[in-house]
Amino acid sequence: MTGNLIIISAPSGTGKTTILKQIMARLDGLAFSVSHTTRPPRSGEEDGRDYHFVDKEGFVALRDDHGFLEWAEVHGNFYGTSRKEVADRQAMGQDVLLDIDIQGARQVRQAAPEAISIFIAPPSWQEQEKRLKGRGTDSAETIALRLANARAEMADVDFYDFVVVNDELETAARMLEAVILAMRAKTRRDHNGAPLSLPEGVS
Repeated sequence: MTGNLIIISAPSGTGKTTILKQIMARLDGLAFSVSHTTRPPRSGEEDGRDYHFVDKEGFVALRDDHGFLEWAEVHGNFYGTSRKEVADRQAMGQDVLLDIDIQGARQVRQAAPEAISIFIAPPSWQEQEKRLKGRGTDSAETIALRLANARAEMADVDFYDFVVVNDELETAARMLEAVILAMRAKTRRDHNGAPLSLPEGVS
């Protein structure tokens, strides 16, 4: 049975990365799609684990060879999801998490209408700004740009099938987990993502 595609989008500083790490630790049968990017690695990031870090020339070559399921330019850097990596994971029966923005989400929805989409939203703009400043990695100008982009992303929230507000980390993680489990039940899978074993005569 082929695995499902799960689109996850959120503005910068919403806590998406932390939530996804919790979900990956809680649920079996999930695979995280490691995106390609042209942006420099941040402190603590590893190539192949957090991103596939490539130069612009290498990214463009992959893009032109139709190697990406989706790609987008964000804050002056390119990001893309490997078509082959996703297909290989799905063929193994794994549900694949795609950490992408609205541009990428629209591209994936066109290519795979069956994909479910989830938006993680901040509880308020004040909290969003506080979280971005708390990271200590961006200039005031970059934070202002990220906040402006966040407002633009929130304008497209109705595109998504589900919305989770990260007001409290544990609650948000449980809500996201519930959505994934409901998707598995709908596609006749158990909580680990394996095909259901139903009584004879039941389809």
